[in-house]
Amino acid sequence: MASLVIYSHNLRSPLSISSVIRSHHPSTPRFLLPHSIAVSSRTRNLGSTVRMANSSSTHQTQDIVVQQQRIVIQNDHGEKLVGVLHETGSLELVVLCHGFRSSKENNTMLNIAAALEKERISAFRFDFAGNGESEGSFQYGNYWREADDLRSVIKHFSGAKRVITAILGHSKGGNVVLLYASRYPDVHTVINVSGRFNLERGIEGRLGKDFLQRIKKDGFIDVKDKTGKAEYRVTEESLLDRLNADMAVACHLIEKECRVLTVHGSQDEIVPAEDALEFAKIIRNHKIHIIEGADHGYTSHQAELISVVLDFTRAGLQQDKDIRNQVEVANAPADN
Repeated sequence: MASLVIYSHNLRSPLSISSVIRSHHPSTPRFLLPHSIAVSSRTRNLGSTVRMANSSSTHQTQDIVVQQQRIVIQNDHGEKLVGVLHETGSLELVVLCHGFRSSKENNTMLNIAAALEKERISAFRFDFAGNGESEGSFQYGNYWREADDLRSVIKHFSGAKRVITAILGHSKGGNVVLLYASRYPDVHTVINVSGRFNLERGIEGRLGKDFLQRIKKDGFIDVKDKTGKAEYRVTEESLLDRLNADMAVACHLIEKECRVLTVHGSQDEIVPAEDALEFAKIIRNHKIHIIEGADHGYTSHQAELISVVLDFTRAGLQQDKDIRNQVEVANAPADN
């Protein structure tokens, strides 16, 4: 089935995901303008691209050998961040950021890293502090602190003369890569997969009603599973950290030279797809791709997600190479 692509100069006029999807028609024209929304129900068969990353330290993808290396990087708080480098030998590197209470072993992180391997692009997936194998205690908020973790990772690889060609985050990780781009202009391709625009929403679903009153009274709320066992503790400080992370302000600060892609599932049960449109209203160099029928974890739409991510990453990589070549030519000494 063909994809629907809608381009618009200004997305500040009312627009809903349902109206975008209902507008699909084979004869829909394409207008090439700065902002874009893509809605697709097409799933391209990527064969072995969608797979779990090989657990061995070295394996072969087509005609290249990929090494998976466990890397430990210290953040600014003295905590050790643990990650896995999918080394293809490329100068360029894509950094992958997991979501809330997740890890570098998340299926989407594994599949995207494996897909990048096939494109001969190295990838690094890591655990934020307090998650997975990394040191530190888990905190409910930590949005800006996780952006600082990402900064530590990027500084590590930049110091090793690698080019960070893109940063990608899923769910909370999507917020983190956008916050990073609002503060640091050194990465020009940013991919936000199902990030939340309004961080005031979604709290009641996890913490229950009257959460503000209860946390002010007791200083914390223990979030429990269905059996009544405590899963994690939300302190008043960590709650305020989330509430004070203003995505609207951050998105205004992202420079025009930064290319941003927002991917979202139309059937996302955790973060409403309308949040993707809110990002589009503010971020100046922005593209949206809505995957019709996809849930928050892209359970049945991994191939479609990977296809969209690879297309945007390849385009950004080529643009960065073209810019570097133009700079080298401009700086080359003139012939006598």
